[in-house]
Amino acid sequence: MKYSKYKTITIAAVIFGTFATTSCVNDLEQVPITDVTSISVFSDFANYPNALAKLYGGLAHGGQEGGGGNPDINGIDGNFSQYTRQLFTLQSLPTDEAVIAWNDGNLQTLHKMTWDSQNEFVGAMYYRIYTEIAFCNEFLRNTTDEKLAGNNITGANLTEAKYMRAEARFLRALAYYDALDLFGNVPFVKEDYLPGSVTPPERIARPDLFKFVEAELLACSTDLKDARTNEYARADKAAAWVLLARLYLNAEVYTGTERYKDVITYCDKVTSSGYSLKTKYADLFLADNDQNNPEVIFPVAFDGLRIQTYGGTTYLVHAAVGGSMKADDFGINGGWGGLRTTKAYVSLFPSTDTRGNFYKDGQNLEINDLGSFTDGYGYIKYKNITSAGTKGKDAAGNFVDADIPLLRLADVYLMYAEAYTRGGGGDGAKALTYVNALRQRGGAPAVSSINSDFILDERGREMGWEMTRRTDLIRYKKFTTSAYLWPWKGGVKDGAAVADYRNLYPIPAKDIIANRNLIQNSGY
Repeated sequence: MKYSKYKTITIAAVIFGTFATTSCVNDLEQVPITDVTSISVFSDFANYPNALAKLYGGLAHGGQEGGGGNPDINGIDGNFSQYTRQLFTLQSLPTDEAVIAWNDGNLQTLHKMTWDSQNEFVGAMYYRIYTEIAFCNEFLRNTTDEKLAGNNITGANLTEAKYMRAEARFLRALAYYDALDLFGNVPFVKEDYLPGSVTPPERIARPDLFKFVEAELLACSTDLKDARTNEYARADKAAAWVLLARLYLNAEVYTGTERYKDVITYCDKVTSSGYSLKTKYADLFLADNDQNNPEVIFPVAFDGLRIQTYGGTTYLVHAAVGGSMKADDFGINGGWGGLRTTKAYVSLFPSTDTRGNFYKDGQNLEINDLGSFTDGYGYIKYKNITSAGTKGKDAAGNFVDADIPLLRLADVYLMYAEAYTRGGGGDGAKALTYVNALRQRGGAPAVSSINSDFILDERGREMGWEMTRRTDLIRYKKFTTSAYLWPWKGGVKDGAAVADYRNLYPIPAKDIIANRNLIQNSGY
């Protein structure tokens, strides 16, 4: 069963209320919650599962329920502001992986890499991150050892409550990891920063935020349930290990000091925990990818009936269908004619590699007009079709069942291989075996040797549209530079380098004004 009891979040909605987010992170912490409500809810352990569900729901739901457009973040339609949709917008859309035909607001500046500090999509991700952090902080301040004892949470309930608290710490660390990666130097709020505080949050520098995320994940790797023992779509120790490996893989970018040996350590922990590759690559991204899936370590769960949003995979499926593509083949009621990919990305794949599942009928390889869906090949990744060929649960075809595998074993294999090629130690034969296992599953020929640059391309082939590409290109010094160009990079048809300050997104201008402790990232 997907998400189990965490499907229902009505109690959590009462606990945490609805944000009407303004320009200041301080306001994000102004949760409409009374002491009486907090005491009454957390005094009864029966309410804890739904309270925790709100934290997981922060990754899946946008600022609206059932596809409505009413936002909880000002300045952007609620349909746009869902967590993974905005993560895709900031991680994939500025790269070779994706272009979009729509001209909503300042959306086109993302692929052209001309965004500024007033970009509403950059702001939406920033505030979505801090909304999630606020949810987690509220749960954490109500589940301290003192509070649990005072609420007479004992026995098996106490054990489970402490696991839940560890999950809340993991989800907060995940949100702060995205803040670290995307924005660098940001406001810092923990559970001791109380709602309604008149003092604006302090700024934390990127290296210090790295240390905080590292410490939280190390604690979670002890306090969470053992690998593969928690309910589906809930975090366990393996999720913390994978995120630690990803943190260490990018440590040189974040702190100036490489940590590749640590990448090897935590990848080994995951690979010795009983995970294995899904037999068919395409099955990882179907409507029933929550079933019998030994590869996924931590997904963001969606459900066409009970976890509905116009973000998530509903966005990734609908937006990628247009032109002569048949919506019915994707289990949906119609395409939105938005997302395609570039010829630079297409060129990464050998002809036999089924991971490069491109739709070419009526599509041009060259992108002369970003606004034309038929310029650029379609990229088929997610579908609202099960492995048995049936459609998803929503009979109307609006909402998609497929989950997003945010952390999965293939990524661990590739992190291990890259860390090995970068001098992190490990076993060269094992690294090669990992890479060839992925290639052979995808139909690509095995290779006899690997190097660091090869791993970047292999990550592109394996992890397309899984919201890692920008981070990978930055690590390889290819995101902003002329070392790698793709169509319309820098706003030029054939691609052009941009200034290195674009390796970080700007703090939204409204927050700079509202919080005297913040300093805008260089260049903006």
